[in-house]
Amino acid sequence: MNPLEIINKYYAEGSPLWVTLTEHSQAVRNKALDIVSNHPELEADALFVSEASMLHDIGIYLTKAPDLHCYGTYPYICHGYLGREILEKEGYNKHGLVCERHTGTGLSMVDIQQQQLPIPVRNMLPLSIEEQIICFADKFYSKSRALNKPKSIDKIIKSMRKHGEHQVKRFEEWCEMFL
Repeated sequence: MNPLEIINKYYAEGSPLWVTLTEHSQAVRNKALDIVSNHPELEADALFVSEASMLHDIGIYLTKAPDLHCYGTYPYICHGYLGREILEKEGYNKHGLVCERHTGTGLSMVDIQQQQLPIPVRNMLPLSIEEQIICFADKFYSKSRALNKPKSIDKIIKSMRKHGEHQVKRFEEWCEMFL
């Protein structure tokens, strides 16, 4: 499977949104693959990590985020489950789960209900080691600022804190596992 072939079915190659998506995804992929390489004891599937990292944000074009060149109709928080639907249609169910489970450090049914998020009420927590690695790597890169410049751990934690201490705790546990 070539992730760029799938991306190019939904995004105009070379467009500002395509550039944002692919540069962000490449940065996430590179960090995730560094983690896989540095932690052979985790026995993560490097090929899957590479593919799924490139596809984890494929649903953003369906959302309304003009600052990212996204002119869809859905709230941005929906891009995860929308990405899952896209990849399931393409026959990549396992890759689709990465899309759905990468928001924050994952979203539980309680998170979704308490925050009244406009997404399906189901557990969207990264379960496999590959899902966790990609979710963690994604936290280091913004799509709205310097695409290839990683954020500091302190900045990530400060940003996550507004979504609950449980998000910070999970991120800190991943720091122990992956760094």
